[in-house]
Amino acid sequence: MAERDGRPRQLPLDLPAYPALRREDFLAAPGNAAALALIDAFPEWPARVVCIVGPEGAGKSHLSAIFAERSGARTLDARALTREGVPEALASGALVLEDLSAGTFSEAALFHLLNLAREQQAYLLMTARTPPSSFSLATADLASRLRAVPVFEIAPADDALLAAVLVKLFADRQLSVDEATVQYLLMRMQRTVAGAKRIVDALDTAALAARRPVTRALAAQVLKELGEELGEDPPFPDVHGEED
Repeated sequence: MAERDGRPRQLPLDLPAYPALRREDFLAAPGNAAALALIDAFPEWPARVVCIVGPEGAGKSHLSAIFAERSGARTLDARALTREGVPEALASGALVLEDLSAGTFSEAALFHLLNLAREQQAYLLMTARTPPSSFSLATADLASRLRAVPVFEIAPADDALLAAVLVKLFADRQLSVDEATVQYLLMRMQRTVAGAKRIVDALDTAALAARRPVTRALAAQVLKELGEELGEDPPFPDVHGEED
């Protein structure tokens, strides 16, 4: 496939980027200090059942992966939990139950899981975007159990952490990006970790398709395209005349 100038255009392959999920890869910040301290303290926890709460992309899965590696825990999406599968889920003595969200899981299965975890003295790490105590539940005993679970909240990322997240996401994709481009993105993108992932994914695809490095000019182009997709005016100046 060729562009109008005759140069070949590379078709991007939708290959997954594998994030680095080791302890040394976790980006520590004041907003995630309590959750990180919990994982570092394992197995000396305040309770065998705990929950890490934070927005999308805040690092909950990264912390869960560190815990799973240290504890031998199985990782299970909360939507996939069944009452019959609870004994197997706890077979190793530890479990990560990810993405607990109101109305998406079996109350009977979760209640059985909490009971069996307590009976077997198993470790259970749950993750959620909002505290489980806020869920509207039909099972009163389950609601009571969830209110008793210690919650460790991750705050929304500040500018320093978002910049570090951008650098890490680019590094995960083996993309070299200068500091000026990172700061340019930081001042114009959606100011969340999820927004950072979205723009890095788009830049990775665009850079591969165009066979060009990630530069400020390419960042401006991709930000504009993403803004148009959302039906929004791009919140940055036009830099079409800028050289790569």
